[in-house]
Amino acid sequence: MTKTIFKGSAMLNPVPVVLITSKNKEGKVNVFTVGWIGTACTKPPMITVAIRPERLSFEYIKESGDFVVNLPNSTMVREVDYCGVRSGKQIDKIAEMNFTTEDSKDVVAPLISECSIALECKVKSITPLGTHHLFLAEIVNTHVDNSLIDAKGKIHFEKADLITYSHGEYFSVNSKALGKFGYSVQKKNNNTAQKNNRPKRKKKA
Repeated sequence: MTKTIFKGSAMLNPVPVVLITSKNKEGKVNVFTVGWIGTACTKPPMITVAIRPERLSFEYIKESGDFVVNLPNSTMVREVDYCGVRSGKQIDKIAEMNFTTEDSKDVVAPLISECSIALECKVKSITPLGTHHLFLAEIVNTHVDNSLIDAKGKIHFEKADLITYSHGEYFSVNSKALGKFGYSVQKKNNNTAQKNNRPKRKKKA
């Protein structure tokens, strides 16, 4: 396989697309789109978010010490794009996009009702990196729409119709799984193995 070498760049693709809400001390709420976000730790559950200092949300989050990560679906792709290219310094994006907000349980930032999954986060540290600062935050509560939870309590994220961002374009997440964690080393069921090892009967002429 022949490859072309590029100068070092943030070319990790695809990445999840989220809408982050924040609220300042005056009660003003802002929302903006983030693609540079990822899981950092399981216990305690923590994530990292890279934010430019010139963004209004940077100011709000640094002031309040918390934010909410809202996971949009593919029907919201226009709103997602708009919230990424328009600044809250000039326009109220919550009102412009007709988002419905609701109170969080343990943080001041509100949730976006139209998003079926939302993560309440509290900032633990902020690290200046260059063009962006890295926010490390603990997830204190996760809200999941009941329509995604089956009778056994399993969360079906494939039904959430989530979207990703890859090199300037948005893509929907395929709802059909390619495999599940650990399937490559999973032992076959004895009954299935015995069935597969049985000699095949010859068909009568």
